[in-house]
Amino acid sequence: MNFPFLFSPIEINTMNLKNRMVMTAMHLNYAFNGEVTDRLIHYYAERAKGGVGLIIVGACSIDEDAGMPNMIAIKDDDCLPGLKRLAEAVQAGGARIAAQINHIGAGVHSTLIGGRTPVSASAVATTLTGEIPRALERDEIPEIQKKYAQAAVRAQEAGFDAVEILGAYLIAQFLSPISNLREDEYGGSLTGRMRFGLEVARQVRQAVGPDFPVLIRLGGNEFMQGGATRDEVIRFAQELERTGVDLINVTGGRHETRVPQITMIVPRRTYVYLAQGIKSAVSIPVLSSNRINDPADAEEIIRNGQADLVTMARALMADPELPNKARAGKADLIYHCIGCNQGCLDSIFIFQPVTCLINPRTGLEEEYPLSPSPVSKKVLVVGGGPAGMKAACTAAERGHAVTLIEKEKRLGGQLLLNQLIPGREEMVTAARDLINNLKALDVELLLGQKADARFVKEHAPDAVVIATGAKPIMPDLKGIDGDHVVQAWDLLEGKARVGQKVVIVGGNAVGLETALFLGHQGTLPPEVFHFLALYKAEPLESLFEMLNRGNKEVTVVEMTKRLGQDIGASTRWIVLSELRRLGVNTMKNTRAVGITPEGLEIETEAGPDFLPADSIVIAIGAGSENTLVNELKGLAPELYTIGDAKEPRNALAAIREGFLTGYNI
Repeated sequence: MNFPFLFSPIEINTMNLKNRMVMTAMHLNYAFNGEVTDRLIHYYAERAKGGVGLIIVGACSIDEDAGMPNMIAIKDDDCLPGLKRLAEAVQAGGARIAAQINHIGAGVHSTLIGGRTPVSASAVATTLTGEIPRALERDEIPEIQKKYAQAAVRAQEAGFDAVEILGAYLIAQFLSPISNLREDEYGGSLTGRMRFGLEVARQVRQAVGPDFPVLIRLGGNEFMQGGATRDEVIRFAQELERTGVDLINVTGGRHETRVPQITMIVPRRTYVYLAQGIKSAVSIPVLSSNRINDPADAEEIIRNGQADLVTMARALMADPELPNKARAGKADLIYHCIGCNQGCLDSIFIFQPVTCLINPRTGLEEEYPLSPSPVSKKVLVVGGGPAGMKAACTAAERGHAVTLIEKEKRLGGQLLLNQLIPGREEMVTAARDLINNLKALDVELLLGQKADARFVKEHAPDAVVIATGAKPIMPDLKGIDGDHVVQAWDLLEGKARVGQKVVIVGGNAVGLETALFLGHQGTLPPEVFHFLALYKAEPLESLFEMLNRGNKEVTVVEMTKRLGQDIGASTRWIVLSELRRLGVNTMKNTRAVGITPEGLEIETEAGPDFLPADSIVIAIGAGSENTLVNELKGLAPELYTIGDAKEPRNALAAIREGFLTGYNI
């Protein structure tokens, strides 16, 4: 497939881009005390070589209170040497580079800025930190605005091709009626709330001159009750154009919003309409962001005139070669970002360096260069789940002759359990991408066959990788053999069915996702909702009721005090919110003690109780399937056990282990 619009050049002021793909700024936790590190340089250099048109790095803090220590700093001239090295590395790879300059305002916790109180438009607490910031005094505002301009000049001096003002955080805190309660000229009406950001843009333009590209990133709608609306942001964009801004980069909502923004549950291209609205109101180029992870989607957005450029940020984290593959007609070999957030956002929340479920080399490009192994070996991988497939792909990329044997007639393992769970379907994309690459790498695939000692002896491999996965645990529970008792895995694979009233034993990820699957049964499908709403066939209230309630009564029983302990912070709140929306009942600190034909006997903090149920679903966890380990000892010079076969864990850990094993053979 060709992508003529996506790969057409575009000029932003004096900056010529070879294509319409932009890697927008992401927080990576790769900087050290604000300094550009070799890790950061190698990370971005590889993306530049992958064929993207523009890379925006940041957020770059404009003063000591403007960001966290592990963000890139651009606050003084001491930062210039590192910034120059970064700019040169990206440009040498064939991409243009911009520095995103920012003041985080109330978004930083006081402990991260030496105990000082963060500043904002007004003294309004934020859920990001739980702290109340200090309202900027009127005479402090010009000094902060000046720092934006000084940072822009440093980007120019460091050899960057452009600068991007981050219109989130402090600028957005001034724009928002929620966080801006000021009574001076920087508050009140939209004109007052826009003033801070517009003055920043004017000062940046004046500082860098007319020919240096100035971009700005805006949230297209706060998605907060009482916050800045889409219409207000459009007006802000129009005024920004008048200040001399050359491009508007449109993302989604405010960081505190309870409307999911970039997680898997968000359909691809959901927020393109925000960019489209701004594009219809301005004459400068507009960049569309959020959940655009495939060149075919990007091509359609640009061809349809919804935006002039598209963001490929996490998409390039997952596969740095995405642009090159798309240009070369190999789009089917792209490893897509699936919006899982397990390696990126969830790492950021615990102040750890970012990694990626799809691409374990993320941030480790120098440590694991893409080079052939000095000796080609015969490798046998037993098991076609995520760990086994990644090990096979990596070993084949290193030049080994690889055979993968899988007892089922299809590849994918537990990733395929997600195909029926609403909002989790992208996990199947990860399996499909691995399968496509296995085939392209000429890995021999033996499906529907079981490996044993005899098979291994006959195959005579140099290395065997056991990736046989896990199997669900059945608890020692009275009545567990009842006909109305089913395993969650069987239900999600379509091998079992349940009645109208269901109790799920286990409030871990599998248990909650099974509850989502059941809770959605009988709800109005989105396309039917659209049709009925379009023709006003039913009152909207009735349609929303049918959208939010299905035909199952579902209760989840969890013995600990916390549901979804194995779900990352960026996703857990969404899962719990969805369960509430669907009317799923959840019970914590509740232990299952017995199953009867009529339901589940439980023990709560208040004492014994009983939950009537037509069906009981077991989702208490999994145990390793590793009986081959002892059987195969001594049958190959190298023997590895990886993934759930070694120890049950999430896909992030399993794929990482598969990569490391395949790389080190």
